[in-house]
Amino acid sequence: MSKTSPLSLYVPEPEFRPGDHPDFSDVKVAAAGEVERPPIDAKADDIRHLAYPIIRVLNRKGEAVGPWAGERSEEDLRDGLRDMMKVRAFDARMQMAQRQGKTSFYMQCLGEEAIACAFRKALEPGDMNFPTYRQQGLLLSTDYPVVDMMNQIYSNAADPLKGRQLPIMYSSKEHGFFTISGNLATQFIQAVGWAMGSAISGDTRIAAGWIGDGSTAESDFHSALVFASCYRAPVVLNIVNNQWAISTFQGIARGKAATFASRGLGFGLPSLRVDGNDYLAVYAVSKWAIDRARAGLGPTLIEHVTYRAGAHSTSDDPSAYRAKEESDAWPLGDPVDRLKNHLISLDAWSEERHTQAQAEIESEIVQAQKEAESHGTLHDGGKPLVRDMFEDVFEVTPPHLVQQRQEAGY
Repeated sequence: MSKTSPLSLYVPEPEFRPGDHPDFSDVKVAAAGEVERPPIDAKADDIRHLAYPIIRVLNRKGEAVGPWAGERSEEDLRDGLRDMMKVRAFDARMQMAQRQGKTSFYMQCLGEEAIACAFRKALEPGDMNFPTYRQQGLLLSTDYPVVDMMNQIYSNAADPLKGRQLPIMYSSKEHGFFTISGNLATQFIQAVGWAMGSAISGDTRIAAGWIGDGSTAESDFHSALVFASCYRAPVVLNIVNNQWAISTFQGIARGKAATFASRGLGFGLPSLRVDGNDYLAVYAVSKWAIDRARAGLGPTLIEHVTYRAGAHSTSDDPSAYRAKEESDAWPLGDPVDRLKNHLISLDAWSEERHTQAQAEIESEIVQAQKEAESHGTLHDGGKPLVRDMFEDVFEVTPPHLVQQRQEAGY
């Protein structure tokens, strides 16, 4: 019997650790406008190659170029810029509120604002998102009240969810925002199931599922792709690849696969990669996939390539596992600055207007915060009523819950 070497496992490691000087020069970034735009009825087999390059519209001069450009008017883009600025201002105030002890928990989407804000503009009323906890832009780019979002974060007397959800886990059926689940990856199978239900009932509404790079390692991710592919569900499946899960880099979930988008190829799904820090590119790719789903042409998998500039949450310290300069070295830039510079290049914006808009948005957020805090915060003021825990669970409250409510004094 011949001798063999002991077996060993390969454990992926990030290229850079605290103290290193990050260098992303080997990251393949296609030139803006370089990637083709196929018709929405293109066969998945004919566009397999689009699972690898990154679709971009804005070049380094701030110009919109290529076949994916020209989707939005100047006014639309100004609104999009304000939406992203609003999300960033909201995040900053709520992050500060958590540090002040006014809430127990918060999660920013710093550097990722373009993804949810642009995607939301491509949807129609009645479409349903199944989001994770970094898609607050799906609500903040609509008319959903900022005060209600803050009330939910504070779990106060005016919390629309009555204190039943962890802070930042919003829910609004009217605004196409399905209740966030902290058990990630459930969003994908729920989105596919909802989309199948919409098709079975002969409706026209489509669904969108959201997942992070780390959660693609969950079995729910693969189950969703099986059903989406088999039944051609009218759904858009979004992977937000922000390079880091809680504290593990994206290579742990990706392994040796070329891209996250390429995982859709084995299921026969059209799979695209887009520059997640390019508002115009995200909108164009999202609209392409949404139009495809609504036309009955089936699902699309989109990998949004971006970078989590902040901590995973207020419970996290990223300096313990990644290089301090990594965010600044990331080659795709800042989504707010990139759209601002594009509008300035069109003479549709200016530094002065930007400063004024920022002041107006921050004032709006501060006023909303004052109103929300008048209803209470984590340790001060009004709280949801205890009796509320017995309500809104069953259509008809069963006898044992009636008894428990009575025993609790309600």
